[in-house]
Amino acid sequence: MITLQDVAIRYRIGNFRDIGLKDYAIARLKGEYHVKEFWAVDGVSFHLEQGLMLGIIGMNGAGKSTLLKAISGIMVPSRGQVSIEGSIAALLALGSGFDGDLTIKENIFLRGAMLGNTRQFVTDTYQDILDFSELQEFEDRPFKQLSSGMKSRLAFSIASLVRPDILILDEVLAVGDGSFRAKSEKKMKEIISNGATTILVSHALDQVRELSNKVLWLHKGKQIAFGDTQPICDRYQQFLNGEIKI
Repeated sequence: MITLQDVAIRYRIGNFRDIGLKDYAIARLKGEYHVKEFWAVDGVSFHLEQGLMLGIIGMNGAGKSTLLKAISGIMVPSRGQVSIEGSIAALLALGSGFDGDLTIKENIFLRGAMLGNTRQFVTDTYQDILDFSELQEFEDRPFKQLSSGMKSRLAFSIASLVRPDILILDEVLAVGDGSFRAKSEKKMKEIISNGATTILVSHALDQVRELSNKVLWLHKGKQIAFGDTQPICDRYQQFLNGEIKI
């Protein structure tokens, strides 16, 4: 379902767009202009079969969100290959894929279409999405007026109820109250049991332990480990506690 082979993503720091064209030209003439390279992801390889859930763990700056962008097709790797089989619903940032000036109702149809669903399918699913998100009273409110928790609930509800082959979540379940997080986790288990493949980035290690079949541990862009959940999470917890070094 998902295969990565030596995937690496490079950012260039010091581009002329950062300093302006005039300063760029002067710096080039003086021989003082230098472009630095930063590898946000460097050498990640794994294979995830259909129906499994992958938890991606690592400290801030590990490259987790950047890697998700490559898997989702938003970014092209600087090196390596990403192979995907199936449709993808990705929630990479709160509010991504939504129009702030449109209402909740309008955004449900917009987001549904962006995920490749027909208008009739979204029409048939609309009430289920609204009910699951618990936003029935706000369907005519502009998206930009929603709280971060409400935005998260709506985004997750749309992505999970349109039945994607692959569901990608970047810290989405960290927003919202405990009741909705519990309901979301239950929905994710249902999605997996129905054959969907899921990737979850989360700093909540207990959540990763509970939901994931496999875990990928990243640190400063490098792949530290990929495999079964419990031993890798145990090792990562030891790292966080300062008991081991990498």
